[in-house]
Amino acid sequence: MLIVDDDPLVRAGLMLMLDGAAAITVVGQAGDGAHALRAVDTHHPDVVLMDLRMPVMDGLGATRRLRARPHPPEVIVLTTFDTDDNVLAALRAGAGGFLLKDAPPARIVEAVLRVAAGEPILAPAVTRRLLERTTADAALHARARTALADLTPRERDVALGVGRGHTNAEIAADLHLTVATVKANITRVLTRLALTNRTQIALLVHDAGQL
Repeated sequence: MLIVDDDPLVRAGLMLMLDGAAAITVVGQAGDGAHALRAVDTHHPDVVLMDLRMPVMDGLGATRRLRARPHPPEVIVLTTFDTDDNVLAALRAGAGGFLLKDAPPARIVEAVLRVAAGEPILAPAVTRRLLERTTADAALHARARTALADLTPRERDVALGVGRGHTNAEIAADLHLTVATVKANITRVLTRLALTNRTQIALLVHDAGQL
């Protein structure tokens, strides 16, 4: 994994914590977003732990550029306050989640391992709290509604369940489907709409006004 933060002490602390964890290898570090892009090219990390507020290029800009690449690394953004508007923007750009800088070490290690395994790290309640602070503008609303309209009825129902913060098991029970069928539909939704994780599905449903 790659650690990106403009504070050398923060980088050193995270490197000491994460490089000592089982199944995690820190392959490099960077002090700003521009350096992070170059470091990803050099080291090819699976996960990037990305500070949001940095000079030269901030974490949001770097996340957008990384996630737009073919076969991008997973990104977890670091922030001081979960009320930072850039957190939601980073999630829209494809970040796998966010962590507060004062999170316990065990939580940071767990988040890195989960994201590397393709698992969500944001509890539905956290995603909903973020969404409740925002209102989609007219253009975003129209794009989201068009995207949902392109789905099959079943895919749309599953997407709505994700948007409401339901687990796969809860969606399966509501729609009288198997969990495997729900997972398959989520995969199809991600592919059809060019999304990378279920948080982006939830954001799309919110933007379409379907919550």
